[in-house]
Amino acid sequence: MATVNITSTKSGEIERFLSKFYNTRIDLDDKFKWSHIYQNPIEIAEIIGTFIDNSDDYFFTMWVCLDKNIYINVTENNADMIIKYIYERYPY
Repeated sequence: MATVNITSTKSGEIERFLSKFYNTRIDLDDKFKWSHIYQNPIEIAEIIGTFIDNSDDYFFTMWVCLDKNIYINVTENNADMIIKYIYERYPY
């Protein structure tokens, strides 16, 4: 399992990103944070890539958790390494 957490100080920013990512309207109860657990860790590679490709358009931070209570802040500098690591660690 892997978890993606997104936090923002700007109301509606996460909804705007997720609505575009999932290509459907997303309404969140909490406008400042979102968390999702992925059963297949490979699935988080896509949302990381989309986040980085559009980082100039959104104001929020993304954290991924691949191991219990260990969170990695996704940045432009480390996103490619995180994605590569995920594919190496979970080669299915």
